Amino acid sequence: MTGSEVSPSFRLAYVPGVTPAKWVRIWNERLPDVPLTLVQVSAAEACDVLRSGGADAGFLRLPVDGTDLSAIPLYTETTVVVIPKDHVVTAVDEVSAADLADDIVLHPLDDTLEWERRPGLPALERPATTEDAIELVAAGVGLLVVPQSLARLYHRKDLTYRTVADAPESRVALSWPQDATTDLVEDFIGIVRGRTVNSSRGRRPAPAPAQSKPKGSDTAGARRKPAAGKSAGKSAGKSAGKSAGKSPRSGSGGSGGSKGGRRGKPRRRS
Repeated sequence: MTGSEVSPSFRLAYVPGVTPAKWVRIWNERLPDVPLTLVQVSAAEACDVLRSGGADAGFLRLPVDGTDLSAIPLYTETTVVVIPKDHVVTAVDEVSAADLADDIVLHPLDDTLEWERRPGLPALERPATTEDAIELVAAGVGLLVVPQSLARLYHRKDLTYRTVADAPESRVALSWPQDATTDLVEDFIGIVRGRTVNSSRGRRPAPAPAQSKPKGSDTAGARRKPAAGKSAGKSAGKSAGKSAGKSPRSGSGGSGGSKGGRRGKPRRRS
């Protein structure tokens, strides 16, 4: 198959904690002939996947690394601390970073929260991933501060979480390479931004109704009407002419001619 014959498709990357189901459903309704493939990536590799062409667009957490990627911020997440169910913090609904000063707070390598000063006591080693850090919290090694969606994603029956009021928040964005803003990317941007299928800002405007006339059609029709009138006039003229020719009063010998002669002055007899 040549490049022009290859069926179009769309690859959408997403980092843990992001749920793209709503946008995927709308895509399938509007573009049923273009399959959408989900690509799950870690927060650390999301930008590289977009740059390498591993996905056409992706949901990731800000900030975006570099200036070659475009990004549309979508929403901001609440930050929580993940704790064992028997921890003293469970007695309240919300804590501050200062309330965690005496606890070991784990800092995984894939953490995307931007702290000026991290709360709690540092662990001897940094876990490789947030999922690994959750396991350490369950083992009683320390606590973990993460976006709420990650606490829900890695939920365990022996763990719970509480809001951290003064912690930095995580922002989720749709991102794609600036030099690869394809028509399909524009379609997905429109879906994420809530544009309707008939939106004038969308790439694919709604087709005009079958009964609508193209602009200028009335004028064109008006221009054609005189031609039709001329034709009708000619036919009428011919028909009238024929009728007149067949009239017994026409011609030189008709009574019309005699009457025309009587209208003059009478001749004098000699």
